[in-house]
Amino acid sequence: MLTVNNIEVIYNSVILVLKGISLQVPDGQIVALLGANGAGKSTTLKAISGLLKPELGEVTRGKIVYHGERIENGDPRRAVLMGIIQVVEGRDVFEHLTSEDNLIIGGSIQKDRSRRARDLEKVYEYFPRLTQLKKRVSGYLSGGEQQMLLIGRALMAHPSIMLMDEPSMGLAPLIVSEIFRIVKQINEAEKTSILLVEQNARAALSMADHAYVMENGHIVLDGPSDQIRENEDIKEFYLGLSQVGKRKSYREVKHYKRRKRWLG
Repeated sequence: MLTVNNIEVIYNSVILVLKGISLQVPDGQIVALLGANGAGKSTTLKAISGLLKPELGEVTRGKIVYHGERIENGDPRRAVLMGIIQVVEGRDVFEHLTSEDNLIIGGSIQKDRSRRARDLEKVYEYFPRLTQLKKRVSGYLSGGEQQMLLIGRALMAHPSIMLMDEPSMGLAPLIVSEIFRIVKQINEAEKTSILLVEQNARAALSMADHAYVMENGHIVLDGPSDQIRENEDIKEFYLGLSQVGKRKSYREVKHYKRRKRWLG
């Protein structure tokens, strides 16, 4: 469905952030993209959705192919029309509008009002809490409620693939579990592919089919989620599990080999 092949991204024609990233998102699957702050995860999503342009970023090498069509450095509005929807980091709701108005804006590309009404009901089925908040000004919602609203707003646009950037950030564990359960339900019921950027590796790996690990603009490890979960480095540095009493240095524990990854 989506192939990112050896892309490099530069900001302001100077700052090299991605240094040959390659990954795939198969149709209908959840793919997790893990890594520390500054690894380039959010930049990867923006390169796919077209949101690099407003930040003076550009794909300078490689290609991004979506359903057989190249989309690197494309227009973000066109990406939305193609079914590529990004749920941005930071819960960027329209603060002065009600929750329902936020959802309606998400479905604005849908001209059929009756279908838009059915889409609203579907969102409320996934997120019953939002039903009680229809008329609440969204700026006054809790962090978890705003995250639900953002995912619901993305659903209104009928995404084929949803790019989710740190949906668990700043949320209580119980809320994170609820949101991830609903995301998994959306994936299964709507057949929506999901590329999930997440620092909560435990939660991401629990629901993803495949995972990639990023460091300093490179993909350094990938594989099925259960295989990644059992990797000793992932246990040590992302899951907080160590076989020894004290944490080791990164250089001592690291078993996987740094390399550029190519898809062919």
